[in-house]
Amino acid sequence: MTDSAVPAPPPSPPWTWSHGLAYGAVSMLLGLTQGLGANLINNNLPWIQGSLGAYTNESAWLSIAYTAANATIGLLAVKFRFQYGLRLFADIGLGLFIVVGLAHLLSNDLRSAIAVRAAAGVAASALSTLTLLYMVEAAPPERRIVGIALGIGWAQLALPLSRLVSSDLLDTGQWHGLYLAEIGLSIVCLSAVNLLRLPPIPRVQMFEWRDFLTFALFAPGIALLCAVLGQGRYAWWFDTAWIGWCLVAAIVLLVASALVELHRKKPLIHLRWLTSADLLRLLVIILLFRVVLSEQGVGAFGLLQTLGMNNDQMAGLSWVMFFATLAGMVIVAFTINPEHVSTPALIALLMVAVAAWLDSRSTSLTRPEQMYLSQGMMAFAGALFLPAALLAGFPRAIRMGQEYIVSFIVLFSTGQVIGALGGSAFLGTLMTIRERVHSDAIVSRLSLTDPQVALRVRQLSGSYAGVLTDPSLRSGEGGALLAQQATREATVLAYDDVFATVAVMALMVFAYLLFLRVRSDLRQRRAARLTPVEAA
Repeated sequence: MTDSAVPAPPPSPPWTWSHGLAYGAVSMLLGLTQGLGANLINNNLPWIQGSLGAYTNESAWLSIAYTAANATIGLLAVKFRFQYGLRLFADIGLGLFIVVGLAHLLSNDLRSAIAVRAAAGVAASALSTLTLLYMVEAAPPERRIVGIALGIGWAQLALPLSRLVSSDLLDTGQWHGLYLAEIGLSIVCLSAVNLLRLPPIPRVQMFEWRDFLTFALFAPGIALLCAVLGQGRYAWWFDTAWIGWCLVAAIVLLVASALVELHRKKPLIHLRWLTSADLLRLLVIILLFRVVLSEQGVGAFGLLQTLGMNNDQMAGLSWVMFFATLAGMVIVAFTINPEHVSTPALIALLMVAVAAWLDSRSTSLTRPEQMYLSQGMMAFAGALFLPAALLAGFPRAIRMGQEYIVSFIVLFSTGQVIGALGGSAFLGTLMTIRERVHSDAIVSRLSLTDPQVALRVRQLSGSYAGVLTDPSLRSGEGGALLAQQATREATVLAYDDVFATVAVMALMVFAYLLFLRVRSDLRQRRAARLTPVEAA
């Protein structure tokens, strides 16, 4: 069926405050559930991997499974909505997650935990779309743009919120508390979307058999790419053969899916449209912004955890990030201009650059209080950028037709999740390399013939005076403590290098986006000057 044959949707009922509040509350519930599902596990991997008896590289598969499922299932989710309704997809996704999650609570091993994360990724794909649609429905018809901005932001609020509730959940039931919270919220969401339904839309025959051929090539290609990005810095990029083979297989599968799509009359992914200059630039900007925004999880919280901070000690920082994100959501929702969506994006990039530069001056004495300003700016910037990125392409996809919405959703969601995973991989790899460099530089200057070094070893060994009577053993323990301090200082310096790199990258993206904005404005002014002449 062509777009022209689609029947018109039934008229919407008049908007009322009760209508808006009800749909807004469901949207917030769905968004927070999606965000908590993504962050509760990722932010508590050290505790979960201990409970499951897994190494760090093994526990990384939990994040990879979630990301791979979430990045690929969106390819079919939008078409499923147009043909069968998104509520059915939500019922299937949430139901799958609840069943698999309950099964995991009984089996308690790493393999079942990975299956739960994959199911959570499937459910999150439905939740993210439902969050946006419910918030758009909650907004008055003349303020739909407010609904879009708030609908994008709810999941971002869950990042700091997940750190605030993690300790209580872990105290209640260790890692079981985290999964039970996810399952409980999913059950509430399942009830909410069935009790308060979205207005029906006309059903359209969307699927073709070649869609599933494309999916069979695209999904494993993206999954393998996620595996490479997620495991590369643990197995190390050039030391493990399977990393290279997975990358080769991912490229082959993705190229094959592209070739299939390019030779279809009604493709699942409109590659020719997506590879237009404007959308390619948008994809690059989304990817790079997600990379620099990884400074929060990999950088700031990673540094504080290295210095011995836990979620309870970082509660104040999490509250600052929560309110900064909320402020950014509200401000961008009521001020964004669809004609100049690059404005909040430019402000966000500049704020990220300043925040990362402030963090690059961290020391081993840095505590969460010293990061309130920088991380508040980072959270505020994230809330500004995502609605702007969505509005840069989504209206264009709507004008092109329903099938193009599928392509843009794939571009936007895949760019976000791959950018986040790639950002963690890039910054984590950079941190590892720079830590080795700084460690070698520090250790090369540590010699017991240096009076200051010898004095420091004697001071550190003094803490063992009450338990070790042998001077040589005490000196050895003092040397071990000095080596630990050297490693800690090298790690802090490596994080400072990461922050400085993020600041430079943010400035580069800012300059690139500013160049595009200025060029577009000049072209519009030139066209405006030529139009009266041509008319005459």
